[in-house]
Amino acid sequence: MKPVPRIAIAALLVAATLAPLSGTALAAAPTPPTHVTAAGTPTPSSGVQALQQALEGVPDDDVSAALIRVGGTETWAGSAGIRDRVTQAPARPDARFRAGSVTKIVTAATVLSLVADGKVALDARADRYLPGLFPAGFPADRIPTVRQLLDYTSGLRDGASLGETDEELYANRFHTLTPRQVVAASLAGGSLSAPGTVQRYANIHYTVLGLLIESVAKDTYAHQTQIRVLRPLGMRDTGFPSPGDPFVHGVHNRAYAQIDGHRIDVTEWNMMDRRAAGDMISTTADLERLLTGLFSGALLPAPLLNAMLSLPAGQVAYDGDRQFGMGFQRLDLGGGTIIWAKTGSRPGYHTVIAGDRQLSRTVVYSLNAESAKDDGEKLARRFALPAFLG
Repeated sequence: MKPVPRIAIAALLVAATLAPLSGTALAAAPTPPTHVTAAGTPTPSSGVQALQQALEGVPDDDVSAALIRVGGTETWAGSAGIRDRVTQAPARPDARFRAGSVTKIVTAATVLSLVADGKVALDARADRYLPGLFPAGFPADRIPTVRQLLDYTSGLRDGASLGETDEELYANRFHTLTPRQVVAASLAGGSLSAPGTVQRYANIHYTVLGLLIESVAKDTYAHQTQIRVLRPLGMRDTGFPSPGDPFVHGVHNRAYAQIDGHRIDVTEWNMMDRRAAGDMISTTADLERLLTGLFSGALLPAPLLNAMLSLPAGQVAYDGDRQFGMGFQRLDLGGGTIIWAKTGSRPGYHTVIAGDRQLSRTVVYSLNAESAKDDGEKLARRFALPAFLG
């Protein structure tokens, strides 16, 4: 198996937008994986074998459950671990989980669906669709276009939050901070840069887009994602909690994090402030449907899919390594292998969705990991990248 380029691993970790967390190995046999190749042979590739070996080590001090799906010319699904650290019941491979910033892909697709319907213009300024959102005195030349929100070049600063540390966030986990409150705090401070000049990954771009969707459609963000993306792609187990609802409803594995030096169950958490940027709950099967549905052209017209999977003209990623289209980020793994990916992290949850545009190889995983953000590189090396390089 070829070595994994370190720069690609680093790029895969941008989506972690809440601070992470970290701790006791418990023995539990992994759920037997299933495997089929295009030729129908039972022998998995070296990449899939590496993922099978990774599952053999779950649960451990950090990861309590791991769910992985590989698609394309070779298909495989495996799971391992425990549903919770109290009963040690086996992990459910069909579990629902917090998908974190993978939500941004659904938000981008919803906006592009509105563009396809002629209800939104990519290069129109956002205030056309959000009258009254930008405060009086906000410079007109600092108001971003829809496209600049989608490709992270809006120049807007971060908005309000419920804490700066894991401990503060955990203490406020049942509080509600609305997206409009988040955005109001951002705009009150002025922008960081002129729109279109700097690409900076942040939640604020997509928080504004969530409000834009509601304003244009005269409907809730959650319902618009259902009718424009989730239902058309058959994502039956994906959705958004009701405002203020901290629960993961349905089958799920428990999530844990290190809070003030102690392992804490963090499954229940109100993520309303992350709505269009990271509040989605999904399954690995549904995220695979999202990836294949988008890349196959089943959801968006070709010109809009091309726009989604393109880097903004003349832009260099803010740290020199990471570059983004709309929702997705572009990763060059070397040897001509280009994939489009998104990560998502929430306390106790780490998610990856990735694939090449031709859908010859796709990978989706969800981990219940205490190091959901801090050890993201290690997690990606163990549970995702080998599938592309084997």
